[in-house]
Amino acid sequence: MVKLDIISDPICPWCYIGKTQLDRALAQVPDHPFVIEWHPFQLNPDMPAQGMDRRAYLEGKFGGKEGAVKAYAPVLENAQALDLPIDFEAMEKTPNTINAHRLIHWAGQDQKQTQVVQALFEAYFCKGVDIGDPAALAKIAGENGMDADVVARLLSGDQDTQSIRDRDAHSRKMGVNSVPTSIVANQHAVPGAQPAELWVKVIADIQDQIAKADGA
Repeated sequence: MVKLDIISDPICPWCYIGKTQLDRALAQVPDHPFVIEWHPFQLNPDMPAQGMDRRAYLEGKFGGKEGAVKAYAPVLENAQALDLPIDFEAMEKTPNTINAHRLIHWAGQDQKQTQVVQALFEAYFCKGVDIGDPAALAKIAGENGMDADVVARLLSGDQDTQSIRDRDAHSRKMGVNSVPTSIVANQHAVPGAQPAELWVKVIADIQDQIAKADGA
């Protein structure tokens, strides 16, 4: 098996698009060698704990409404090409994602990490759920086979918060400055939301290398 580490933030639209592309590649090659692990990266590490109004956030980040519309045009174009539903109108708030990353970490301990990542993307991008809200996160956990009460109790404290921040800082020190960033076999960094065709080729190359090694 080959480790595929994905550095991501659940409010990053390119991360959602990139996961969709990867999923489609994996569906084409069901005997793929990847073992996937998700790692934290906060696009907005200084976001207030309660989040902020999404329109104010976007206009502040991109210099007004026109800048925000221009910045998100490629996102909409790529999402539409994938028939990927994104309901920007439903998003009222841009959350702080530290708690969402804590949930992803705990989901990994329960062997449910990828499905929880998908659930977070769908909650935020398709339903406008505030994924900074502990109650919403506990509900998502329960809907994906985790113990919602345990997650709610953990979220009420600060367990693993500093670990998430440290892992985020480590990725930045290693040169990661945008997400998604995927790292294949602890060696090869694949930046951005790559098309399914690229992932199919990467898998084929890996399988060829494994076959040659087995035959050596």
